[in-house]
Formats: sequence, structure tokens, C-alpha cells
Amino acid sequence: MEIVCLDMEGVLVPEIWIAFADASGIPELRKTTRDEPDYDKLMRYRLEILKDRGLGLNEIQDTIATIDPLPGAKEFLDKLREETQVIILSDTFTQFAKPLMKKLNWPTLFCNTLEVGPSGEITGYKMRIERSKLTTVKALQSIGYETIACGDSYNDLDMIKAGKAGFLFRSTEQIIADNPDIPAYERFDDLLKAIEEVLD
Repeated sequence: MEIVCLDMEGVLVPEIWIAFADASGIPELRKTTRDEPDYDKLMRYRLEILKDRGLGLNEIQDTIATIDPLPGAKEFLDKLREETQVIILSDTFTQFAKPLMKKLNWPTLFCNTLEVGPSGEITGYKMRIERSKLTTVKALQSIGYETIACGDSYNDLDMIKAGKAGFLFRSTEQIIADNPDIPAYERFDDLLKAIEEVLD
């Protein structure tokens, strides 16, 4: 029995931090896990910038309210969920993801949680579990699932490599070049076809 594990940002929806960087005029916040493999280092960097600028959860949520799924993402996800179980594994946070999950018709999402002060300042974050994507994939495998994973960033590589099959989707030239053994796709139709071939 197979289960598909998908990254969220960059695969199904635009990168939240890039959208917020553009909306707030802070280009330093455009850095994502495509650029920095160390997630803790990346988040500490982001939170320091927010603190220095006096920005918090409310401002980020205002930007998220304007974000729609990538063109074709909802249709891709709907078709995939007709064929197999799907879990979205993301390093984002519940406070960011909920409006986006509504626009995707409420798929199952495993992610993390922000620590937020009374005035909306983001004081920290709580990871669901260490190396959450790989740990979750291994847990699913331990209860009888064969996993098929797809992502676009450095933090997706472990779960992609650990399963029955794995794919890169709209990744960077560098990540694709560094991982020539992982099939890489740019279109939802091609990704869906590749997953369906594994399911068959």
C-alpha cells in the first residue's frame, strides 16, 4: 500500500516567506530552504529580522490571505487523492498554513507551530519532531506503507530518497544538478503521470 508525501511551499503553494519579503519590502526574507539547508539557522535569521523591524504574525497572515495555490495545484491534488492517500509534510507552521489548506480543500497536513506573544510578535517556534519529513516517512513505512515523496528543496531530499520513489518538482538548477538520480518535473501533469506509474 502506497502513500504520497508532498512538500507544500514551492510545490503546491508559493513560498510564503518570499511573498512576505516582497510585500514588506525586505529582500533578506526571500531566503528559503532552497538556499539554506539548516532550517534552524534559517528560522533564527528570519525571526531576528522580524524583531528588528517590529513585524509579527499579523503582518505575515495579511500577506498569506492574498496567496492562492499555484496554478493547477488544487486539480493535481484532487486527482491524486482520488487514487491514493496523500499527506503534506511541511516545515511551515499551523498559523501560516490554515488558509492555504482551505483553498486546497483541506488535505492532511503535518507541520510545526509558532510561539507567539500577546501582541503578535513571533518569539520562537516548535518543531513537531526532529527531521520531521524523514522521521514521518520512516514512521509510515514502519506501519506498512510504501512512500512516494515529492519536494523542491534541500529539506525534502531525505524523504525523497528514503521511499519507494521520489521526485523533485520545480526545484533549483543546483539541487537538480546535485541529485541527477532523482527525476525532476516542472508540470503537474508530468508529476501526476510519474506518480501514477509508481502506483500501478
